[in-house]
Amino acid sequence: MRKTLAVIAVLILAGALLFAGGKKESSKVLKVGATPEPHASMLNLIVDDMAKAGYKLEVIEFTDYVTPNRALEDGQIDANFFQHIPYLNSQNEEMGYHLVNAGGIHIEPIALYSKKVSSLSELADGASIAIPNDPTNEGRALLLLQSAGLIKLNEAAGITATPLDITENSKNLKFNEIEAASLPRVLEDVDAAVINGNYAIPAGLSATKDGLVVEGADSPYVNIVTVKSGKENDPAIKALVEALKSDEIKDYVNKTYPNGEVVLVF
Repeated sequence: MRKTLAVIAVLILAGALLFAGGKKESSKVLKVGATPEPHASMLNLIVDDMAKAGYKLEVIEFTDYVTPNRALEDGQIDANFFQHIPYLNSQNEEMGYHLVNAGGIHIEPIALYSKKVSSLSELADGASIAIPNDPTNEGRALLLLQSAGLIKLNEAAGITATPLDITENSKNLKFNEIEAASLPRVLEDVDAAVINGNYAIPAGLSATKDGLVVEGADSPYVNIVTVKSGKENDPAIKALVEALKSDEIKDYVNKTYPNGEVVLVF
């Protein structure tokens, strides 16, 4: 009887240890949301590095700018990597999120592209220009056009400018406000479009080769790893940011984006 009880006790202990081990393993899974290019590609490069650090990195791809922050706020993912700081700030203010910057990685210069003209001087009076319709990227696009001398904006508008803030428009440009992800698809239907880098790259567009106007390297729109407030110093997040700042990522960006479509900030 004692022997039987001893065996049962051993089996129970073994089962408890196995359960604890499984629970510990699952707690090391790190789910990170990202848009495909270049964010998800960069994350997929560091899966092995994260495994060596003790974390199973799961990359979850999103094709829009809205869902990744909602998923992060709701706890469906542990971090996301797709947005710049002004967009994060606007989302927190507008949606009441509690998201913070855990580390800046790169800039994707925004640019004005066209399939119909090859220079700004060729833009006709009344030309149609497609721009992102989300608050910060719309302002960013208009500031780019202002830097090229195409329009002037009310100084008070800042990075949240909209077409209503245009004070001078010598070419009478017409603005089509469109979801950022759809801009490459409408490029054929407008005279020009201001497109974010992570949507321009998969469409085969190079800012330095194809852009009529390109954002400068001093852009404040740094793409960041984002987490819930209080998680920015979590060891898993620290490991993630460190891996994204590795020589492997540097080599990948230099080889894949030699024309400056992606500019590292570290």
